Amino acid sequence: MSSQDTLDVGGISLKSRLIVGTGKYATPALMQEALEASGSDMITVAVRRLDLEGGGNLLDHIDQSRYTLLPNTAGCYSADDAIRTAMLGREAGMSALVKLEVLGDTQTLLPDPVQTLKAAEVLVKEGFTVFVYTSDDPVIARRLADLGVAAVMPAGAPIGSGQGILNPNAIRIIIEQRTTPIIVDAGVGTASDVAVAMELGCDGVLLNTAIANAREPVRMARAMKLACQAGRDAFLAGRMPRRLYAKASSPSEGLVTA
Repeated sequence: MSSQDTLDVGGISLKSRLIVGTGKYATPALMQEALEASGSDMITVAVRRLDLEGGGNLLDHIDQSRYTLLPNTAGCYSADDAIRTAMLGREAGMSALVKLEVLGDTQTLLPDPVQTLKAAEVLVKEGFTVFVYTSDDPVIARRLADLGVAAVMPAGAPIGSGQGILNPNAIRIIIEQRTTPIIVDAGVGTASDVAVAMELGCDGVLLNTAIANAREPVRMARAMKLACQAGRDAFLAGRMPRRLYAKASSPSEGLVTA
């Protein structure tokens, strides 16, 4: 992969196409080590987890000169709540970047498309650079892109499920119709899931639980980094066509016969 193959999104140029989260780690030290092993340039933090008045707590363990912070609205179940959370993060001096999440219910944690569209429209008008978590519905993805979001982030599978890319055909359609970067967000379980997403042509992958809940998070973070790079290389290289029947890999011309 070319050293110039960067992910340009929201006015930011990222060397790594892997974006990782900061939740669910056993200790801050383990989080720091895993973040470093992932090679990520951008990490996401939940605004609701931060003590914004008291210094941030989690932010005390993050080198903000090393990583671009992507505040998120995790835990919001209405457009108004997500908008308020994003505003709070920006007013506290975090960033005008926001990963927008508006969930539909506590069991599936699937996005609420109506509330997501409403919140995205408001936040874009308010000057936020919006990365938006959505379903794998190509119509909703297109509508969000039309609103002017910086990145559309379809779920590979439900949040934290580790099921991988359940509907690659829907992701393919979203990619074919894209007018803004497409970053798979949620549901990734292991390195092969990242490779699949990148081989489909996604511009990047965002994940958290697959690293934090691995038996060896640092090793898994390294695996995710390599899978992201390998999947991107494979996409750029172009895979061979699938065939129903075998085709010899060695040439048949010029063979000496008895």
